[in-house]
Amino acid sequence: MTDSEQKPGLFAVVMSVLAAMFGVQTEANRKRDFSQGHPLAYIIVFILILVLFVLSVAALVRLVMHLTS
Repeated sequence: MTDSEQKPGLFAVVMSVLAAMFGVQTEANRKRDFSQGHPLAYIIVFILILVLFVLSVAALVRLVMHLTS
């Protein structure tokens, strides 16, 4: 297995998911993800990031509501 055929690591998966969520994923990374990455890793990372985002927004709203009342 050459260096270009290596599976993406955790950091690469997280960065790829974040880029895809913001719509700025490069074509080269998308091809790498679909050819070398394991779909379950991307799904799990996406769900974790989504849950963290929703919890962060909920906490921010609760904080603002608490400070304004």
